[in-house]
Amino acid sequence: MKMRFCPLCATPLVVRELDGRPRQTCPACGFINYENPVIAAGCLIEQEGQVLMVQRRYPPRVGEWTLPAGFVEWDESPEEAALRETEEETGLRVVLQGLFGVYNWRHAFGGGHNDNGVLIIYRAAIVEGTLRAGDDAQAVAWFPPDRLPERIAFSSHRAALAQWLAQREAAPLSG
Repeated sequence: MKMRFCPLCATPLVVRELDGRPRQTCPACGFINYENPVIAAGCLIEQEGQVLMVQRRYPPRVGEWTLPAGFVEWDESPEEAALRETEEETGLRVVLQGLFGVYNWRHAFGGGHNDNGVLIIYRAAIVEGTLRAGDDAQAVAWFPPDRLPERIAFSSHRAALAQWLAQREAAPLSG
Protein backbone atom coordinates (compact mmCIF):
# COMPACT_ATOMS: atom_id res chain seq x y z
CA MET A 1 0.00 0.00 0.00
CA LYS A 2 1.40 3.36 -0.93
CA MET A 3 1.85 5.68 2.03
CA ARG A 4 2.73 9.33 2.08
CA PHE A 5 4.15 9.58 5.59
CA CYS A 6 6.19 7.34 7.86
CA PRO A 7 3.90 5.47 10.29
CA LEU A 8 6.60 5.73 12.98
CA CYS A 9 7.67 9.39 12.86
CA ALA A 10 5.35 11.12 10.31
CA THR A 11 8.21 12.21 8.03
CA PRO A 12 7.31 12.27 4.30
CA LEU A 13 8.49 9.04 2.68
CA VAL A 14 10.89 8.97 -0.26
CA VAL A 15 11.51 6.24 -2.83
CA ARG A 16 14.94 4.59 -2.74
CA GLU A 17 16.38 1.58 -4.49
CA LEU A 18 16.71 -1.27 -1.94
CA ASP A 19 17.23 -4.95 -2.64
CA GLY A 20 16.91 -4.24 -6.36
CA ARG A 21 13.47 -2.63 -6.00
CA PRO A 22 12.14 0.87 -5.52
CA ARG A 23 10.84 1.06 -1.95
CA GLN A 24 9.26 3.78 0.13
CA THR A 25 11.62 4.66 2.97
CA CYS A 26 11.82 7.21 5.73
CA PRO A 27 14.88 9.47 5.54
CA ALA A 28 14.53 10.34 9.25
CA CYS A 29 14.13 6.99 11.04
CA GLY A 30 14.93 4.40 8.35
CA PHE A 31 11.47 2.78 8.18
CA ILE A 32 10.99 0.72 4.97
CA ASN A 33 7.51 0.16 3.57
CA TYR A 34 7.67 -3.44 2.33
CA GLU A 35 4.63 -4.16 0.19
CA ASN A 36 3.92 -7.82 0.90
CA PRO A 37 1.01 -9.92 -0.33
CA VAL A 38 -1.92 -10.70 1.94
CA ILE A 39 -2.76 -14.30 2.76
CA ALA A 40 -6.19 -15.90 2.36
CA ALA A 41 -7.25 -19.45 3.12
CA GLY A 42 -10.23 -21.63 2.40
CA CYS A 43 -11.59 -25.07 1.75
CA LEU A 44 -12.47 -27.28 -1.16
CA ILE A 45 -15.30 -29.47 0.09
CA GLU A 46 -16.42 -32.26 -2.18
CA GLN A 47 -19.47 -34.41 -1.55
CA GLU A 48 -21.03 -36.91 -3.93
CA GLY A 49 -18.85 -35.57 -6.73
CA GLN A 50 -19.95 -31.96 -6.23
CA VAL A 51 -18.03 -28.97 -4.86
CA LEU A 52 -19.42 -26.49 -2.33
CA MET A 53 -19.36 -22.83 -3.39
CA VAL A 54 -20.39 -19.51 -1.88
CA GLN A 55 -22.06 -16.58 -3.65
CA ARG A 56 -20.57 -13.23 -2.59
CA ARG A 57 -22.75 -10.67 -0.81
CA TYR A 58 -20.28 -7.77 -0.66
CA PRO A 59 -17.85 -6.05 -3.03
CA PRO A 60 -15.78 -6.82 -4.84
CA ARG A 61 -17.61 -9.10 -7.26
CA VAL A 62 -21.05 -9.15 -5.64
CA GLY A 63 -23.13 -12.12 -6.83
CA GLU A 64 -20.16 -14.07 -8.14
CA TRP A 65 -19.08 -17.43 -6.73
CA THR A 66 -16.04 -18.60 -4.76
CA LEU A 67 -14.88 -21.47 -2.65
CA PRO A 68 -15.47 -20.79 1.07
CA ALA A 69 -12.42 -18.65 1.92
CA GLY A 70 -11.22 -15.37 3.34
CA PHE A 71 -8.30 -13.42 4.72
CA VAL A 72 -6.09 -14.83 7.44
CA GLU A 73 -6.27 -12.65 10.57
CA TRP A 74 -3.06 -11.55 12.29
CA ASP A 75 -3.55 -13.95 15.22
CA GLU A 76 -4.44 -17.14 13.36
CA SER A 77 -2.82 -19.74 11.15
CA PRO A 78 -3.97 -20.36 7.57
CA GLU A 79 -5.57 -23.62 8.78
CA GLU A 80 -7.52 -21.78 11.49
CA ALA A 81 -8.63 -19.14 8.97
CA ALA A 82 -9.84 -21.82 6.52
CA LEU A 83 -11.91 -23.48 9.26
CA ARG A 84 -13.30 -20.14 10.53
CA GLU A 85 -14.18 -18.78 7.09
CA THR A 86 -15.87 -22.02 6.05
CA GLU A 87 -18.05 -22.06 9.17
CA GLU A 88 -18.87 -18.33 8.88
CA GLU A 89 -19.86 -18.57 5.22
CA THR A 90 -21.55 -21.99 5.11
CA GLY A 91 -22.65 -22.91 8.65
CA LEU A 92 -20.56 -26.09 8.40
CA ARG A 93 -17.78 -27.25 10.68
CA VAL A 94 -15.16 -29.13 8.72
CA VAL A 95 -11.97 -31.06 9.30
CA LEU A 96 -9.00 -30.35 7.06
CA GLN A 97 -7.70 -33.29 5.03
CA GLY A 98 -4.50 -31.76 3.71
CA LEU A 99 -3.30 -29.06 1.40
CA PHE A 100 -5.07 -28.89 -1.96
CA GLY A 101 -3.12 -26.04 -3.55
CA VAL A 102 -1.57 -22.59 -3.28
CA TYR A 103 -2.52 -19.84 -5.75
CA ASN A 104 -1.55 -16.21 -6.17
CA TRP A 105 -3.61 -13.29 -7.36
CA ARG A 106 -3.02 -9.81 -8.62
CA HIS A 107 -6.24 -7.83 -8.94
CA ALA A 108 -6.80 -4.17 -9.52
CA PHE A 109 -9.44 -3.64 -6.83
CA GLY A 110 -8.06 -0.21 -6.11
CA GLY A 111 -8.15 -0.88 -2.38
CA GLY A 112 -4.42 -1.27 -1.95
CA HIS A 113 -3.53 -3.95 0.57
CA ASN A 114 -5.49 -6.85 -0.93
CA ASP A 115 -4.58 -6.29 -4.57
CA ASN A 116 -1.83 -8.91 -4.37
CA GLY A 117 -2.09 -12.09 -2.36
CA VAL A 118 -1.74 -15.79 -1.85
CA LEU A 119 -4.70 -18.17 -1.47
CA ILE A 120 -4.15 -21.45 0.38
CA ILE A 121 -6.85 -24.06 -0.24
CA TYR A 122 -7.24 -27.18 1.89
CA ARG A 123 -9.32 -30.26 1.17
CA ALA A 124 -11.96 -30.58 3.88
CA ALA A 125 -14.74 -32.89 5.01
CA ILE A 126 -17.91 -31.90 6.82
CA VAL A 127 -18.02 -32.76 10.52
CA GLU A 128 -21.31 -31.11 11.53
CA GLY A 129 -23.60 -28.18 10.92
CA THR A 130 -26.47 -27.13 8.72
CA LEU A 131 -25.71 -25.71 5.31
CA ARG A 132 -26.78 -22.05 5.20
CA ALA A 133 -25.56 -18.80 3.70
CA GLY A 134 -23.98 -16.89 6.52
CA ASP A 135 -21.72 -13.95 7.15
CA ASP A 136 -20.88 -12.39 3.78
CA ALA A 137 -22.62 -14.96 1.56
CA GLN A 138 -25.80 -14.50 -0.47
CA ALA A 139 -26.12 -18.22 -1.09
CA VAL A 140 -24.27 -21.51 -0.79
CA ALA A 141 -24.72 -24.39 -3.21
CA TRP A 142 -23.25 -27.66 -4.42
CA PHE A 143 -22.09 -27.77 -8.03
CA PRO A 144 -21.25 -30.81 -10.17
CA PRO A 145 -18.08 -30.51 -12.27
CA ASP A 146 -20.00 -30.01 -15.52
CA ARG A 147 -22.21 -27.22 -14.09
CA LEU A 148 -19.90 -24.87 -12.24
CA PRO A 149 -21.14 -21.27 -12.09
CA GLU A 150 -20.18 -19.10 -15.04
CA ARG A 151 -19.25 -16.17 -12.82
CA ILE A 152 -16.41 -17.24 -10.51
CA ALA A 153 -15.12 -14.18 -8.70
CA PHE A 154 -11.36 -14.51 -8.59
CA SER A 155 -8.55 -15.93 -10.72
CA SER A 156 -7.16 -17.84 -7.72
CA HIS A 157 -10.49 -19.63 -7.21
CA ARG A 158 -10.76 -20.35 -10.94
CA ALA A 159 -7.26 -21.89 -10.78
CA ALA A 160 -8.21 -24.08 -7.80
CA LEU A 161 -11.37 -25.26 -9.54
CA ALA A 162 -9.43 -25.97 -12.75
CA GLN A 163 -7.05 -28.11 -10.68
CA TRP A 164 -10.03 -29.91 -9.08
CA LEU A 165 -11.49 -30.62 -12.53
CA ALA A 166 -8.14 -31.84 -13.89
CA GLN A 167 -7.62 -34.16 -10.93
CA ARG A 168 -11.12 -35.59 -11.34
CA GLU A 169 -10.46 -36.30 -15.01
CA ALA A 170 -7.10 -37.93 -14.26
CA ALA A 171 -8.38 -40.09 -11.41
CA PRO A 172 -12.04 -39.70 -10.43
CA LEU A 173 -12.47 -39.40 -6.67
CA SER A 174 -15.12 -41.17 -4.68
CA GLY A 175 -17.03 -39.04 -2.35
